[in-house]
Amino acid sequence: MISIIIPAYNEENKIGKLVTYLKLNSDPVKTEIIVVDGGSKDGTIAEAEKSGAVVITSPKKGRAGQMNFGAANAAGEVLYFVHADTIPPVTFVRDIEREISKGVDCGCFRLQFDIDHQALRFYAWFTRFDIDFFRFGDQSLFVKKKIFRKIGGFDEELIVMEDQDIVKRLKDHAQFRIINHPVVTSARKYEHIGVFKLQFIFSIIVCLFYLKISQETILHFYQAVIDS
Repeated sequence: MISIIIPAYNEENKIGKLVTYLKLNSDPVKTEIIVVDGGSKDGTIAEAEKSGAVVITSPKKGRAGQMNFGAANAAGEVLYFVHADTIPPVTFVRDIEREISKGVDCGCFRLQFDIDHQALRFYAWFTRFDIDFFRFGDQSLFVKKKIFRKIGGFDEELIVMEDQDIVKRLKDHAQFRIINHPVVTSARKYEHIGVFKLQFIFSIIVCLFYLKISQETILHFYQAVIDS
């Protein structure tokens, strides 16, 4: 079984569409869909339940804590983490099963944005390469549960860059594969902040992370630049 785990916070406009799509493109015998709510103040929980997901509320806020809580409550031997504003390819279950059958332990998909912009197409093009600097958390992540447990799951001390961190640690213990089909993710932040400005900010954050700058400093930088 593949356990699809979706961390969510105030995603009432996205979560129902995603859960419905996942159910239409997966076998209920082979998959389960778990939405892990982080204390939403809107109708996220109601929309997720109405669409047919199992909804649990994480005792810890933050994406890392929510995803770990989802994993702890998952029945599947394979965990598949998907952001609430990301749509996997129609073939996502078959794609993951095929890679697992080949002996792959974990991996992700390529990325595509939901608006047609030349710069965003350029950014997404790099996600086909197994280079951690170009990794987007929105690429989703599948991993065998035993490997996930072996490395201790997501680092809940991380406020940002938890996706980059876990892939880096997974590669020390497992075979990682990028599936050559794209997930489609929302470009809403790029539209709101600016395509070039936001990518520049993300690039600086990645550099700060690999330079081991504190999470508090990185978060302060992000908030200060976004609000400027």
